Amino acid sequence: MIDRAGLAEFLRSRREALQPEDVGLPRGPRRRTSGLRREEVAALCHMSTDYYSRLERERGPQPSGQMLASIAQGLHLSLDERDHLFRLAGHQPPTRGGGGTTEHISPGLLRVLDRLTDTPAEIVTELGETLRQTPLGVALTGDTTRFTGPARSSGYRWFTDPSARDRYAPQEHPFLTRMYASGLRQIVTLRGPDSRAARLADLLLASSEEFRRAWDNYEIGVRPHDVKHFVHPQVGALELTCQQLVDPGQAHSLLVYTAVPGSESHDKLHLLSVIGAQPLR
Repeated sequence: MIDRAGLAEFLRSRREALQPEDVGLPRGPRRRTSGLRREEVAALCHMSTDYYSRLERERGPQPSGQMLASIAQGLHLSLDERDHLFRLAGHQPPTRGGGGTTEHISPGLLRVLDRLTDTPAEIVTELGETLRQTPLGVALTGDTTRFTGPARSSGYRWFTDPSARDRYAPQEHPFLTRMYASGLRQIVTLRGPDSRAARLADLLLASSEEFRRAWDNYEIGVRPHDVKHFVHPQVGALELTCQQLVDPGQAHSLLVYTAVPGSESHDKLHLLSVIGAQPLR
């Protein structure tokens, strides 16, 4: 049963504890609110201000599990706080499962991402599922959070969707094929035969001859290159260094892409930050 009063109090307390800079928002010179405004939280949670406001006022329908997951992420809740939120709303919390299956991003990792407003960056799961991107990250690789089902995995798309290779230099393709197969094999071994990784491997073995050949080579430990070679449809070739920050507790990685200052790629990244929001023609 939903505890409307407890839910409303908890939401208000967490909203008021967050500052604009905690979530990558400008404070502004005339700000009087002690924490975030309701409309700001609603935007972070991808819901209407009216819907969120009704929850804080002990009104409205019982939120679904999907809504609660969005609220937990928007308010930068820890896993314990997320579970408390679910119980207040009358739901069982999602299973944490120690197998790298959680999609709830830790508050610390989110705070780092929120500060990378002018840098291409993304948070991904161990299966290459993009959970969050910066605006310049979207401009660089496209919106990779939009996929559903197995296609959420970048490795799955590599072998099943030819367009997934368009933004990577052709000379990198053979290596990336080896890397994806090797990486998935390691995750299957780590997580076991009943894991999502194992089901993903089964799907690829049934649908991709290229994956079957790479899988049969049984390569282990093919690590990503530090330098990535992208081919962007608007600015052309880009040579970017990828730095990785790993959250081992939730098997998430923050990937940050940078260019050498003064290089041609650095200039192109700056250009991309200007034109990135413009639609392709």
